[in-house]
Amino acid sequence: MSWKMDSQTTKFSRRRFSLGLAAAPITAALGTVHFSPKAKADEPLESTKWIADTSSPPFGLTETFHRNMLAMPVVPFSLEEVELHDGPLKESAESNRSYLMRLSVDRLLHNFRVNAGLPSSAKPLGGWEAPRVELRGHFVGHYLSACGLMYASTGDQEIKARGDQIVSGLAVCQKSLGSSGYISAFPEELFERLDALKGVWAPFYTLHKIMAGLLDMHTHAGNAEALDVLLGVAKWVDAWTVSKAPEHMQEILDNEFGGMNEVLYNLASVTGDDRWAVAGDRFTKMKFFNPLALRKDELRGLHANTHIPEVIGAARRYEISQDTRYRNVAEFFWDTVVESRTYATGGSSNKEHWETQPYHLGVELVESSHHQECCCAYNMMKLTRHLYAWTAQPKYIDYYERNLFNHRLGTIQPETGLTSYFLSMTPGAWKTVATEDDTFWCCNGTAVEEFSKLNDTIYSHDNHGVYVNLFVASGLHWKARGIRLKQSTGFPIEPRTSIVVDESIAEPWVLNLRIPAWTRCDVAISINGKQVEGIAAQGSYLRVKRVWKRGDRVEMQLPMHVRIEAIPNNPTWRAFGYGPLILAGQFPATGLNGELLHMNQGPEVAKSPLNVPPIDGDDAALLTKIKPADEPLTFSLATAGQTVTLKPLYQSWERFAVYWKTT
Repeated sequence: MSWKMDSQTTKFSRRRFSLGLAAAPITAALGTVHFSPKAKADEPLESTKWIADTSSPPFGLTETFHRNMLAMPVVPFSLEEVELHDGPLKESAESNRSYLMRLSVDRLLHNFRVNAGLPSSAKPLGGWEAPRVELRGHFVGHYLSACGLMYASTGDQEIKARGDQIVSGLAVCQKSLGSSGYISAFPEELFERLDALKGVWAPFYTLHKIMAGLLDMHTHAGNAEALDVLLGVAKWVDAWTVSKAPEHMQEILDNEFGGMNEVLYNLASVTGDDRWAVAGDRFTKMKFFNPLALRKDELRGLHANTHIPEVIGAARRYEISQDTRYRNVAEFFWDTVVESRTYATGGSSNKEHWETQPYHLGVELVESSHHQECCCAYNMMKLTRHLYAWTAQPKYIDYYERNLFNHRLGTIQPETGLTSYFLSMTPGAWKTVATEDDTFWCCNGTAVEEFSKLNDTIYSHDNHGVYVNLFVASGLHWKARGIRLKQSTGFPIEPRTSIVVDESIAEPWVLNLRIPAWTRCDVAISINGKQVEGIAAQGSYLRVKRVWKRGDRVEMQLPMHVRIEAIPNNPTWRAFGYGPLILAGQFPATGLNGELLHMNQGPEVAKSPLNVPPIDGDDAALLTKIKPADEPLTFSLATAGQTVTLKPLYQSWERFAVYWKTT
């Protein structure tokens, strides 16, 4: 979260700010089986690329909104229709719920009540929610989103009641503040400073979290009062922004504003009122969107998670208007970040920024130990869901899966539900996690949202059938079509899954089975014990169309193999992959005290260096040195006269090494 001091050009990260304060059809008795072709990595199935007139930039100071809703080719199932069963995702969701339930509603509301002139005897929270911190209130918005999402995912009445209590508390505060609709944990004076371009820490960023939380409580938990409060806030935002000259508004947008454009577009969609979309357009940052629309990577030096939410807003704008400029922005941004600025684990950024030109991760790797801000992983996955819905390209799910099983599952502490800020790729690093009530970093906020909706994206559907995207123990109830599926799997510990039809309809429909890009030709699929011939290529879907009956069973064998992933611009740095997982070398947690584990947002490896042995040999030689161990997903690596244990990064909670230096 960058911060600009008056007219100076010096930028501060939010960390420093806080410290200062599937080919041909096959017909068989199994039904009709075919696979969709694997799309090129840089080309959508339905290309929207265009050659722009560079003499006239795609985006101007003002935009004209015309509603034209996109009929999504592929639609995610609602959270209510997918249930997590026992497995690593459910375990993470339950850890997250435990943490949410330990927080006091009165403490969360304290700053809002004080700001509204209302009494509060609650003990203030610390960290970024402390009474004098200008970002206070942001986590409360995340908490509301988590309550709404978790209720939709599980039907948990206790968590819904907590969200309802906070909504009611905010409604009282809003009324106390007057008729403008303003609500926040800080006074409007912060927006006055923003208007004057004076130093202030991202008030619109915080307001976005509150607005998004209110909207999630309305759309996912059916809270009508949340919509009333939200409309009041949106009225205030509309009035504030419309009073600014377009040129001045562009200056204001240099201050991080989160996904203000996205939440206003979402509100326009929910209410049918285009007023909110027009207000959302005022958050179109020209100098950021124009290069992307022209397919130019000018991300160097930008604060990563300031800009990813803005692109999510562009994706949402395309969906409600079909204005292809916004689609071009979203698709090129995703392509260039994923292809040239992403580590093996799926995450991006270094010290919160993209610090180099594309394809220079080898440089970023050694510049610091604060890689991969977790907010970036959360928001890139969120953006990915949008792009997948436009095309059903499996490459999006391949990326999503990698981020989910490495970065996201790897940054929630199993026993406590506490979460991380950075996921370091420095050899010998460790995972730092938040404290119970004295940190409230931005990444803790996005984490409570993520781990409240882990049933999202496992399945999708079109008009013809179901897409099985992820291999997760779960149940699906497609209410509109009367179809029920149950997926039983120990994935990723077991490289297989089983899908049983529990309920179906008396007409053909398609079951689309994802064949991951990380597989080889040894994938095996059977239906009711009969082997399917001609399995689809890696990175595609196997499509099976038939009249499915109750009790039909699909078995998928998805063998995983150890592979090596080198950093493209510096192949002397190598990582080991196994299926979608990234393996990490395991080292004892020596030299780490409470401060190094909890009080820093990332591991200060220089303060506690660890000698990680180098590796030597080409890829073929290295692979011969990796041997399976007795435990699942565990291997041994012989290097430099010692034997190092390798296991998945998401299971690594001591010191570890993902990237290894090759001699």
